[in-house]
Amino acid sequence: MRYRYSSRGFTLIELLIVVAIIGIVAAILIPNLLDALQKSKQKRTMADIRDAGAAWFSWLTDQVSAAAAGTSQTYDFTNLGQLLTADELMSTLYVSSSMFYTRELPNSDGWGFDLEYAWSGDTLSAQVIGIRSFGRDGQEGPDTNPYEMGPFVTTSYEEDIVWADGFFVQYPAGARVD
Repeated sequence: MRYRYSSRGFTLIELLIVVAIIGIVAAILIPNLLDALQKSKQKRTMADIRDAGAAWFSWLTDQVSAAAAGTSQTYDFTNLGQLLTADELMSTLYVSSSMFYTRELPNSDGWGFDLEYAWSGDTLSAQVIGIRSFGRDGQEGPDTNPYEMGPFVTTSYEEDIVWADGFFVQYPAGARVD
């Protein structure tokens, strides 16, 4: 006996199984993708801050031979009285086309929020220069200033990233704790 049914396409069950498999794979991959995007913004922010800080610290070293970094276990960003824009700082660091500490300074962090550049105005004070990002939420967190020196959990994207006087005060490097 010969059947008239020929299998030229997919059955509804086969299509539903394929859609279910694609849905499961997407459910697994999308959270990892979103986390990777946040980590990349965090790392970009750290790289930008490190580059800007190195240029600024080089200028400071040329001016007064160095700042007194790392003398305390906390760092109070509010002691740095003068906030500067990236353009104001750039006018100091880019002396001329033949003499410069950097060619550009970032205005914003990886999340698009303004970086804060601050300095004490006194090159002989204990805390001289600082740069910070407020993280993914763009707001200074409660109980963050003065900052405890050391790393925070890398998946805490709302934490402030703070660089001051030649080193990172608060930065993502801690292991995830469950």
